[in-house]
Amino acid sequence: MEQTEKKTEISEEIVEEKDGRKRTVIIIGASSGIGYETALRLVGRGFEVYNISRTPCPLERVTNYAADVAVSGTLEKAISEIAKKAQSMYGLIYCAGFSMAAPIEYAEEKDYRYLFEVNYFGALHAIRSVTPYLKARGGRIVLVSSMAGLFPVAFDSFYSSSKAAVDMLVKSASIELEPYGIRVSAVQPGGTSTGFTFKRKVYNDAENGDYAVKVKRATAVLASMEQGGMSAGEVARAVADIVCDKKPPLLMQCGGWNKFCAVAKRMLPDKTAQYLNKKIYRQ
Repeated sequence: MEQTEKKTEISEEIVEEKDGRKRTVIIIGASSGIGYETALRLVGRGFEVYNISRTPCPLERVTNYAADVAVSGTLEKAISEIAKKAQSMYGLIYCAGFSMAAPIEYAEEKDYRYLFEVNYFGALHAIRSVTPYLKARGGRIVLVSSMAGLFPVAFDSFYSSSKAAVDMLVKSASIELEPYGIRVSAVQPGGTSTGFTFKRKVYNDAENGDYAVKVKRATAVLASMEQGGMSAGEVARAVADIVCDKKPPLLMQCGGWNKFCAVAKRMLPDKTAQYLNKKIYRQ
């Protein structure tokens, strides 16, 4: 099935105000991967870009603020400080993420609570913090979600759950903020080749107990899907297009195959989709 990409409507008024001030976009997690590639593209399109992360973004034209999204108050403080210096607040992009491979039965509470702090609550706090600065003129909020929110990843259930929650947060926030001219979107990449694969917290055989073989097999399949998947640049282009789009989509899958899978998921019975998903991860 051929997929026709929606052409993004971009004009000069998107990147700057009438008085010539550049519009400002905050990226949370632009030190590497999708966030870095997104910063590169938005700088190239003329935006003023700030990064919030524990590790600075190496791009010269990106201004860095250090913060840990899992530590209460640090993200809010950084956004407040940026708002005081920004030329014209316009956008927020949330790219921070954490993944862990472990059975539900043996996963430690500190690990899955940390995952939700980064993947979901960090995004929630970012939206809450930036909204007061966007309400006057409108703007864009983009959360980097995942196809894992549509299709559960074997033994990465907490990641899948957090991304499903992010998608619902986007839908709800869109209803609340659209009257103020703030458009909220989620980008849902599938497997993407970044260092994220190698930062995943993977429990060892002893920690996984009787699930050890299955966890190892599912984790290997997931790593192969990611490293053989899309480039970070492809996903970043989709994110940057949404920021520049006059009528951005609510949920956007990256790539023709992922769009097809999302449509198929809506048409297939849940039992069938679950069966196929288990086969993918060799369960």
